[in-house]
Amino acid sequence: MARTASLSGFPEWLPQERLVELHVLDTLRKTFELHGFSSIETRAVETVGQLLRKGEIDKEVYGLSRLQDDEGDAGKPNGSDKTDPNALALHFDLTVPFARYVVENAGYLAFPFRRYQIQKVWRGERPQEGRAREFTQADIDVVGDGELPFRYDVEIALVIAEALSALPIPDFRLRINNRKLAEGFYRGIGLTDTAGVLRSIDKLEKIGADKVAGLLKSELGATDEQAALALQLATIRTEDTSFVEQVRALGVKDELLEEGLSELQQVIEAAVQRAPGKVVADLSIARGLDYYTGTVVETVLVGHEQLGSICSGGRYDALASKGNRKFPGVGLSIGVTRLVSRILSQELASASRAVPTAVLVALNTDDSWSAAQDIAAQLRGRGIATEVAAKAEKFGKQIKFADRRGIPFVWFTDDDGKHQVKDIRSGEQVDADPASWTPPEEDLHVRVATA
Repeated sequence: MARTASLSGFPEWLPQERLVELHVLDTLRKTFELHGFSSIETRAVETVGQLLRKGEIDKEVYGLSRLQDDEGDAGKPNGSDKTDPNALALHFDLTVPFARYVVENAGYLAFPFRRYQIQKVWRGERPQEGRAREFTQADIDVVGDGELPFRYDVEIALVIAEALSALPIPDFRLRINNRKLAEGFYRGIGLTDTAGVLRSIDKLEKIGADKVAGLLKSELGATDEQAALALQLATIRTEDTSFVEQVRALGVKDELLEEGLSELQQVIEAAVQRAPGKVVADLSIARGLDYYTGTVVETVLVGHEQLGSICSGGRYDALASKGNRKFPGVGLSIGVTRLVSRILSQELASASRAVPTAVLVALNTDDSWSAAQDIAAQLRGRGIATEVAAKAEKFGKQIKFADRRGIPFVWFTDDDGKHQVKDIRSGEQVDADPASWTPPEEDLHVRVATA
């Protein structure tokens, strides 16, 4: 069970909890690399102007400043003046910094550029279950130079489905929509402020259909019929491509709508074949950030929907540019901290032991410490995590120390140089050679298993 953080919104894990988090991170890393994504890391700090270029979330951005400015520095771009676009702030996601990274390093990258990035981000939200102020994200993106084939939208969804399927979590669903479909539909019914409609529809699950209809009418000037049609579109959800006929049955005509329908159909067709049961077409998904231009995704754990989206993202065609050169991209971001918090709080998985150590080398006398280090070095040289006891207490106390630490094996060497190893769980003690003995495969490394 995860502890309550002493500083709200900034979680810390106990060692055995951290092992669960590391398992999640290692699994994601391996999956991303199997699909050819390269790892990068961007700086934690960006300028305010860079962070707020697309989408207004300035209330959530943490500004950066020194506790005491140098004399005469007040208001200069060290973060003290948060309205200054050159002031510094901590990044709130990894996509915006990645777009800047691509622009600055375009001459050194081979496009389409496939990257994954696992880092902490900071967001000034109200802490609650599933929402922290400091948290880890794991992103994958593909960025093109000038153009990016739509096929990457399909591939990204399939990679994420594979990565999530490898984690010790409940069943999940990728809920996918397409902004071209939505914007074309709104345009087709006469609502020209499509971004405003998207922002209102994005609140549907939080405030309900009646209040969204009220927003559409009071803030965007929608008629009763327009609001009803916009909400009717948002109710369409299918596990196959039947959404296409349902949308067309609403009788709206628009070229952008047709383009979006075609793109979403391609994603769902591929998912039905390669990730059956993991993806749904959900036309209520809008995503709040303005930089998305096509495919949009939110992912929920089945039975844990109140946790919110554990993985989200989509296509962005204009976030990164340099003069007339555009770098369109598509990517998804997994909320690692949100996932780990749920795994721990619901005891969905646990580590096989609390420490990496498999063997404790016991001491006969304090003078045997150096010889014990030689034994430990032999074991470590073959990949067996080993500690050496700090002092030559009675063997019973050394065994109890190993038990408290969660170390399964204790190594003994008698005065004649004979070696034995004891499994303190079963009590079995056998002769052993430090040059060849290996623990059972299940004890060699910490394992994280579904409860």
